[in-house]
Amino acid sequence: MAHIFAHRGSAGTHPENTMVSFMEAERVQADGIELDVQLAKDGVVVVIHDETVNRTTDGTGWVGQMTYRQLRKLNANYKFKQYGFCPIPSLQEVLEWAQGNSLLINIELKNNLVSYERLEEKTIELVERYRLASRVIFSSFNHESMATCRTLAPHIETALLYMEKLHQPWNYAHTLRALALHPYHPTVDRSFVEAAHANDLLVRPFTINKEEWMKNMFQYKVDGIFTDFPEKAKHIREKTLRSL
Repeated sequence: MAHIFAHRGSAGTHPENTMVSFMEAERVQADGIELDVQLAKDGVVVVIHDETVNRTTDGTGWVGQMTYRQLRKLNANYKFKQYGFCPIPSLQEVLEWAQGNSLLINIELKNNLVSYERLEEKTIELVERYRLASRVIFSSFNHESMATCRTLAPHIETALLYMEKLHQPWNYAHTLRALALHPYHPTVDRSFVEAAHANDLLVRPFTINKEEWMKNMFQYKVDGIFTDFPEKAKHIREKTLRSL
C-alpha cells in the first residue's frame, strides 16, 4: 500500500515546515512527513524550504547568512495567520518530537543551489542521535549529496529527486546506490512504476494534490506519494483500494 507523506507537513492546511504542520500530519494519521533542511550561519540544521526566508516568514534574507537565534525570531506562519506565531524549527526539535510517534521522515537536503558545508554529516549525526535511521529517507535534487549520504551512512535509505522524464533512471540510481526514485508526478505512468519495481527501486512521486492524480498513482501501485493534503489523500487511497 502506498505511504502518504505529508509534504512539508500538512502544507495545504497549515504553515509549511512548522511544528503545527507536522503535528497535523500526525493527527490525521499520515504515514510520514516530508521536510527540508538547510544550515543556519552558526551550523544549526534548520527546517525550511526556500534558500531565503522571504516567502514563508515575516523576514527577509538568506537562511545561510542568519544564525539560528535570528531565524527563530521570525514568524513562519506564511499565509495561515490564524495559527499565530510559528517559529522555524531546528531538525533536532522535529526529531525529538518524532520519538513520540511512528511517522516515517523524509528529509530533503536543500543543497542543490546553495552548497552547505557538512550538511550531510550534521543531518546524519542528528538522525543517529535520536536513533531514527530505520524511519528516515534522505532525498535531494543534489545527487552527489545522496552519494555522500550513502557513503557516510549506508544503512539509511536515499532517494533521487528529479523533474524531467529520464531514460531508464534505475540504471543511474543503482550507480549511486539509491533505493528510491522521487520523480515529478507528470513523468510517472503505470509502465514506469512496473519497470522501476522490476529493477528493485521504490517510486514515490511528488507533489500530488488533485484527486484524479492521487487515484492514478494508487492504481499504478506506487510506494508512496507526497501531498499537501494528507487527510484527503488517506480518504482517496481507501476509496481507490476498495475499487481495485
